[in-house]
Amino acid sequence: MANLLATKRGRLLTFFLLYITEGIPLGFAGTAILAQMRRNGVPPDQTGLFLASFYFPWAWKWAAGPVVDLVYSDRLGRRRAWIVGCQIAMTVTLLASMPIDFTARIGLFTTVLLVHNCFAAVQDVAIDALAVGALRDEERGLANGLMFAGANVGQMIGGAGVLMLVRFVPNFNYTFFFVAGCILAVTFLVALRLREPPTPRPGGDDRLSIAGELRSYVVTAFKSVLGGRVAIAALVLSLLPAGAYALNLALQSNLAVELGMSDAQVGYLSAASTALNALGCVGGGWLSDKLGRRKALALYIVLLGLPNLVLAVAMYRHGSIMPVDPRDPNRPTPATSLLLVFWGATLVFAVFNGLMYGARSALYMDISNPAVAATQFTAYMAMMNLVISYSAFWHGKAVVKWGYPTTLVLDSLFGLVSLALLPLTLMRAPYARPAPATPEERAFEVAPPAAQ
Repeated sequence: MANLLATKRGRLLTFFLLYITEGIPLGFAGTAILAQMRRNGVPPDQTGLFLASFYFPWAWKWAAGPVVDLVYSDRLGRRRAWIVGCQIAMTVTLLASMPIDFTARIGLFTTVLLVHNCFAAVQDVAIDALAVGALRDEERGLANGLMFAGANVGQMIGGAGVLMLVRFVPNFNYTFFFVAGCILAVTFLVALRLREPPTPRPGGDDRLSIAGELRSYVVTAFKSVLGGRVAIAALVLSLLPAGAYALNLALQSNLAVELGMSDAQVGYLSAASTALNALGCVGGGWLSDKLGRRKALALYIVLLGLPNLVLAVAMYRHGSIMPVDPRDPNRPTPATSLLLVFWGATLVFAVFNGLMYGARSALYMDISNPAVAATQFTAYMAMMNLVISYSAFWHGKAVVKWGYPTTLVLDSLFGLVSLALLPLTLMRAPYARPAPATPEERAFEVAPPAAQ
């Protein structure tokens, strides 16, 4: 059985498909199940709690990093064992939740899916750690773009795909088998075909005690995350927005409703934005390989503010400044031209946002140490999730106090702050995969015919 990690094409395909399994549960819970809950009369406060609990493990996935880094078997594969184990556990917990009536027993249903998503988050940690160790420098931009594109595809399969399937099955519960089947397909066709090299022990000592290995790990992790200018700059950078964020968060949804868009129109806009974001991820990562990571990322950060500014000017000219109650029968009817600008700004923003994500995650992968990748890279990703959280919070406060145009402008300006830190992340990459390959990298290569 061919090792998918042995070739560039195999590596790129591997991480694209593995990330699909990360997106499927998010789309299934956040779109398909949530729609069924609301249709069956579950009140908004309970559906909100359900979704919040489903995303909760992703905010704390960094805590699994040290475990994934330190607990492994070379025979089963240092990262492969975690990936395969988590995918099987995801399937089991998903099927276990199927017979539970999520309308009458939403508490139990939420608890089971919370466990399911814990396995999904740990899987993400292992996949990212594998990518840091397996990908070469010149592949990372495109690979990270494909990974985020895969997550978007997974969310479309688990969300829109399941909703389209509902009319062809006698009961919604049948869709659980479809989602489980998609995850297991990646398990058997991709994850089980991975072959990793033996893990080098610190100092080359295979008999290192557990205490000694733990001590070495803690020292390495600390130096990698906080040891030096580059590490600290990267950590601070992960706590700042890389460009504007508003048109990807609640502000966009609020505006869509206030501008009179129907549920169907909001759905079409969401689907188009997701598809364009996925394409942007691939293009942004690929361009960052060609232009240079920091140069490309700086360009994307600047571009992200433009749709905000265009929409802010249009709203100001049309007098759409403060939020309005969409239930108010006397509220003014938004101009068609403003609605078109909103559509255009949202779609263009989706492309630029994808470009940024493809390059930004590749930059953090460049900086991450493969020996502690499950901890270091995951920490950067967790901080990026924190940025999304606090951005959504202050956007809501600012819209109520100052209105939409001012909030959009402030969002664009705050997003430029990260440009000052980009030069500080320049480094002589100690974790590079240049040619000729290192001994660890050569372990991934296909053996020549004479050696077979």
